[in-house]
Amino acid sequence: MAHDLIRRVERLGHPRILVVGDLILDRYVWGYAERISQEAPVPLLRADQREHRLGGAASVATMLRALGAEVRLAGAVGRDAEADLVRGLLAEHAIDDHLVVALSDRPTTLKERYIGRAQDRHAQQMMRVDYEVRDPIPAPVALSLQEQFTEAVGWADVVLISDYDKGVCTPDLLRALIATCRGLGVRVLADPIRGTDYSKYAGVHCMTPNRLEASLATGMTIAQPDDALAVGRKLVESLGMDCVLVTLDRDGMALVRADGRSELVPTRPRQVYDITGAGDMVLAVVGLCLAAGADYAEAAALGNVAGGLEVERIGVALLSRQEILRDLLDHHQPEAVKRLDRDALVAEVHRRRQAGQKVVFTNGCFDILHVGHARLLRQAATLGDFLVVGLNSDDSVRRLKGPSRPLNGEEARAELLAALECVDAVTIFGEDTPLELIDLILPEVLVKGGDYRPDQVVGRAEVEAAGGRLVLIPLVEGHSTTSLVHRASERTVTAHPPEPALPPPLSRHGSQAPFKTSIPENR
Repeated sequence: MAHDLIRRVERLGHPRILVVGDLILDRYVWGYAERISQEAPVPLLRADQREHRLGGAASVATMLRALGAEVRLAGAVGRDAEADLVRGLLAEHAIDDHLVVALSDRPTTLKERYIGRAQDRHAQQMMRVDYEVRDPIPAPVALSLQEQFTEAVGWADVVLISDYDKGVCTPDLLRALIATCRGLGVRVLADPIRGTDYSKYAGVHCMTPNRLEASLATGMTIAQPDDALAVGRKLVESLGMDCVLVTLDRDGMALVRADGRSELVPTRPRQVYDITGAGDMVLAVVGLCLAAGADYAEAAALGNVAGGLEVERIGVALLSRQEILRDLLDHHQPEAVKRLDRDALVAEVHRRRQAGQKVVFTNGCFDILHVGHARLLRQAATLGDFLVVGLNSDDSVRRLKGPSRPLNGEEARAELLAALECVDAVTIFGEDTPLELIDLILPEVLVKGGDYRPDQVVGRAEVEAAGGRLVLIPLVEGHSTTSLVHRASERTVTAHPPEPALPPPLSRHGSQAPFKTSIPENR
């Protein structure tokens, strides 16, 4: 499954996506919360930094751009300084905003967050102030947008609705948008509001509500992950959708399809710093995957990964494909995938470099794993991101060490190496040296034990010519496979001595009488 997801990320391409919804400007004021104010019992923030990011539908659009999609955005802003900031940020991200209308009856929606640091600990959000008007946008403005939907939807591979209940996603506007998408055969996905009436989303192909939103919309409780399957079934049937993805924070997602299939998509544990933007990221990645030809299961799995990465950061943060790839490569590959032939290794090294990782290579026979091997491999792993171990084949070991070696076959040796957490890939080579293998992957770091001089290390010149470096790691005294074999062969295994014969019984006079065995005659 992990390799399928990796290949899907690599084949995402640059799909065209229309995002419709509420634009928000997120302002972050950072500083030190040093003491309590003398004016009131509240923390005093000494501000030292101000940052603006796009939120709401604009956040979804920027996430999509960071992931390589072409994006058009439809929504509304005010006629104020915040609107200028929003349009400037959209231009920086090369997002088409010609469907973003300027309104005089409201301010640009602004969420201002105050983030405090104290005693060099992790920064925490202290307070949020919102500036907004939630009234529906004027009917003439909504109608003007609807008239442009046919061209915009026809351009797109998929349409995303990012509804924050700020007035853009009116029932009439969404009905017109969904009908246009259905008529042109373009899938439309919605990230809904928190509410009890979801009728305005009827006809969307997919929806991504969170646990609370799905519960409120159906009147059903999600106490356990399995409960989300029944909740999802009700949403799919009542709204005529292909499927629903109910996000369940630490419990992953529930994927429920109209054809009756349903499943829970687990996620790995994360260090949660801020849930802001997680829902936007899930919508963006699921939409991107579907636009690129993925099925709902693949889209859900990758949305899960991206949403998890998002909550590990403060505020709304952008992700790249490389970061998603890195997470898949580092945490979602089964141990068996570490065993790679030469072609697979070259492809995997390419993937790792695409994800911005540094490749480390070392090699050896590793006939009997011992503490010296463990320390060398652990230290080698700290020198980069992806540790490749080249393992001499059985024939290669015999040529190097003699006919009595190896003591363990290449398959057993490879399995033991792959079981080590610090080792990322194991490949077997049959040559006497790993030079051909090194030439193929040209690692950034080449590692050997400290019993070698630099001029003795095979592949050093090739690696350094490509901009890499050689690192020699000191050996652990008294630990080598050869010395272990010699010590074992020199030991004499002493068998248990035979049981001593029983002494003859004592005679009445204290002397030992001859011991006889009496065998009775057959009668």
